[in-house]
Amino acid sequence: MKLGAFSVSLSVKDIHASKTFYETLGFSVFAGDLKRNYLIMKNGDSIIGLFQGMFEQNILTFNPGWDQNANTLDSYDDVRTIQKHLKSNSVKLEKETDESTSGPASIVFYDPDGNTILIDQHI
Repeated sequence: MKLGAFSVSLSVKDIHASKTFYETLGFSVFAGDLKRNYLIMKNGDSIIGLFQGMFEQNILTFNPGWDQNANTLDSYDDVRTIQKHLKSNSVKLEKETDESTSGPASIVFYDPDGNTILIDQHI
């Protein structure tokens, strides 16, 4: 199964302090909007998202159809295909997408330790 680009989405208390901290670690802003309280930062192929006031816990995020630079891949598994696979393997989904649609969509589920996993397809 091809899950696409991987990042960790961090729930932060102060986006300005977090931005400065991760810049100290060599990350630079790749995307996002500081005025809207979210930034995507990169250091090589490592990606983190900083999100202030949007969710309570950190999230493992996968973006089907994208590489680590948000370029569209020629071949990828659509989020609906991933959803079908997970459901057929008895993974309980917290948020599902309509399998009769196409294009951008997302699903949410938890790993055995309660970590949130977001499959977020933008194309």
